[in-house]
Amino acid sequence: MMSTINQITVIGSGVMGHGIAQISAMAGYEVVIRDIQQSFLDKAMEKINWSVNKLAEKKKINQTEAEKIISRIHPIVDIQQSLKNSELIIEAVPEDLRLKHKVYQELDKYADKDVIFGSNTSTLPISEISSFTSRPNRFIGLHFFNPPQLMKLVEVIPGDKTDKQITDLVINFVSKIGKIPILCKKDVPGFIVNRIFIPLVHEAMYSLDRSKSSLVEVDSASKYKMALPMGIFELADYTGLDVIHKATNEMYSRDKKVVFPHPKIQELFENKELGQKTGKGFYLYQGDNYERIQLTEELAEKFDPISLVSVAVNNASWLLSNEVCDKNELEQALMLGMGLKRELFETAEIFGINNIIDTLQYLSSKFGTFYEPDKYLLSMKK
Repeated sequence: MMSTINQITVIGSGVMGHGIAQISAMAGYEVVIRDIQQSFLDKAMEKINWSVNKLAEKKKINQTEAEKIISRIHPIVDIQQSLKNSELIIEAVPEDLRLKHKVYQELDKYADKDVIFGSNTSTLPISEISSFTSRPNRFIGLHFFNPPQLMKLVEVIPGDKTDKQITDLVINFVSKIGKIPILCKKDVPGFIVNRIFIPLVHEAMYSLDRSKSSLVEVDSASKYKMALPMGIFELADYTGLDVIHKATNEMYSRDKKVVFPHPKIQELFENKELGQKTGKGFYLYQGDNYERIQLTEELAEKFDPISLVSVAVNNASWLLSNEVCDKNELEQALMLGMGLKRELFETAEIFGINNIIDTLQYLSSKFGTFYEPDKYLLSMKK
């Protein structure tokens, strides 16, 4: 049984893959980055070069360090060769269960028996993906946030059969690459952050339908009254409506209580209006240096985000009553992963726990069981 990790292989060289490769190399690890085509790897290395040289330009590292970092990253197409001497494989291929199945069948065939498998999935169940291999005990979820170079949070998710020693090793690795690991103790749909974020986007859509408010009013209120880093619709456009649509489907297919899907998300996805990346989502974006939407405290006064706060707090309560994480871990994950500027339960106190419970009871009587208040929340009743 290995006790340290020295060499890693990243499978997939897209946005997440090359970011993970870069931060691992910056922490001193030897990294192989593997993809199915040399052209994909060339593009990834170009981006890594640009990013590392930018750090040197800004005097965050010196030129010698920059060269050393780049020399630790080895792009390889051949799968067998890419896994040689690897102790940790981080898979960062697109969120498609069939694709992951194919990838893991290959990895399982060629990887050393002691290697650790880590999947950078944001919503797919770890226990399910681990069953694609002959060693679910050495399989774990490693959910990096986008972009990995900047985002500090990594959700660490053991599957049903993951050995505790593997979990400990991986948590140690995450700390060594300068990230903050938060352990998601149960493999639940959405893990921690997406369990709060994804349903919130849908609720924002429903609150638009149910009120006479505009997008900018809802966004202003979610920024100024809920302490989000930007408006909820802005955040959705920034994340990508394709990502939100995919996460919604995966979460909803496994647990009908986790999210109340609004048809608008499906519609935007089908129209390829995916947010910033396509120039149109909830908002229009023109050119690279588009102007940020003007959100103000005056506009925030025109919308009461109580239903948004209620849904977020209710899903957070579910995580706590199901012992997925504790309150401190939850708050830290939301601040790091969603950029909340204030603790969620502090916001709950500002809006009033009883007010939140009443809102949820009213919504559940009108729109169904999704809104039923969780027992942890009910126990907080004043």
